[in-house]
Amino acid sequence: MTSMKQRGFSLLEMLVTVSIGLIIGGMTFITMMPLLNKSHIDSAYETTLMVLRNTRHLAVTQGHEYIVTFNVGASTMTVQYQPPPAAGSLIYPALQFVASYSIPTDTSFALHSGSPTGAGNAPDGFGTGALAVDFGYTPVGGTGGSSTIAFMPDGSARDGTSPGNGGNYSSGVVYLTRSTGVIGDSRAITVWGTTGRIRGWGLNVVSGANTWVQR
Repeated sequence: MTSMKQRGFSLLEMLVTVSIGLIIGGMTFITMMPLLNKSHIDSAYETTLMVLRNTRHLAVTQGHEYIVTFNVGASTMTVQYQPPPAAGSLIYPALQFVASYSIPTDTSFALHSGSPTGAGNAPDGFGTGALAVDFGYTPVGGTGGSSTIAFMPDGSARDGTSPGNGGNYSSGVVYLTRSTGVIGDSRAITVWGTTGRIRGWGLNVVSGANTWVQR
């Protein structure tokens, strides 16, 4: 009577199977990398947009001044609250910390090399595309360059130089990108001073030129 031997994978067959699996896994990872990178810049953009819109909403609904400060080097945003003065006093208390927000570590508040520069090429025409965070443009001119924006109870955005009324209307823009990514991994957000309107932008190629297009 002939005995039947149990058959299994030989060492060579197992190595071939594992190698094929590793190759397929590597190809999948390489294919997915652009999507993962895009998700990071989109996350940074959505977080920044959320912080600005939510802070403005707080100012309007609570009837107080709220301030957003961009910390460019740390890729973080800090929200603060300006308490009103005590009854019968004209002295405003110190700002109070509300929250701090971070964007993904491979993204930053920055301009990617090749981004449009010069007057008229920045989103909503604020600045010249030279600064990563550029608030401080007022109806009477303004030089920009501020990293802080204050939202008021009337919904406007101001420079926060005068507690209680916020000072001058302040418009501006903040840019986001991935330094190791492609130029298409660039976003921008603008704030209009008089109305507090907040708009998002993406960088597209229009007629052969890199151009900011509203999202």
